[in-house]
Amino acid sequence: MKSIPEIRPGQSLELLKELHILTRDGKLNQDSRRKLKQVYHLYQFIEPLLAEVMAARGDLTLVDHGAGKSYLGFILYDLFLKGRDHGQVFGIETRTELVEKSRELAQRLGFARMSLLNLSVEDSIGSAQLPPQVDIVTALHACDTATDDAIRFALHQEAQFIVLVPCCQAEVAAVLRRHKSESLAQTPLAEIWRHPLHTREFGSQITNVLRCLLLEAHGYQLTVTELVGWEHSMKNELIIARRSSTPRGNARERIERILQALNLKDLEPRFLY
Repeated sequence: MKSIPEIRPGQSLELLKELHILTRDGKLNQDSRRKLKQVYHLYQFIEPLLAEVMAARGDLTLVDHGAGKSYLGFILYDLFLKGRDHGQVFGIETRTELVEKSRELAQRLGFARMSLLNLSVEDSIGSAQLPPQVDIVTALHACDTATDDAIRFALHQEAQFIVLVPCCQAEVAAVLRRHKSESLAQTPLAEIWRHPLHTREFGSQITNVLRCLLLEAHGYQLTVTELVGWEHSMKNELIIARRSSTPRGNARERIERILQALNLKDLEPRFLY
């Protein structure tokens, strides 16, 4: 088969076909080329974290929450762990049919240290199916509150790194909408989210701001950047958190004040713990 310059050396072509990134005759179409570019770009951010953990302790455990079809887990295993003797990838997913399909594919490809678990995030916390030490937690386009669930899991496990690409986020927008009249009476800043489109977009922005503050309150240092150009995806924010020994002193207070100012007190259990 003629080589495709976009595909990294050593990448399993069978895997890319199974993930529907390559067609059955081994070609890339426009949509799959875009998808491959996104995954590879994310890999460029995650690979140094994998290497750092592996160098420090000679092993690593990565847990991917809201794994879906496990694109990310398979690519990480194929490019980084396949040629090594150590390191594990766990995909956490609630949809049984996706878990079973990914398990079958991992077995067929010989990815012996890749496990797919049919668990909710709540059930995964403290699950005997996961090792006690989790080094890296990822959540790629885990919809709505699934990203927050992944954060809760990562904080419980005291993961060294957390990598998030948030997806659609409806919960904060719904609470903004519920208290809109009260907010408009209190502050002219409520005009920012008066119109439904603005409510959705502002709600998404505030969700990620609160997530960042929560991580900082628990002692993580953050990098917030774009994953790829806007022409490829509107769900574009990448949050990388590195565990440190020093929580940001005023992070918790900032969360409290934002929730108070925006009439989002209903969401304290999600962002204050």
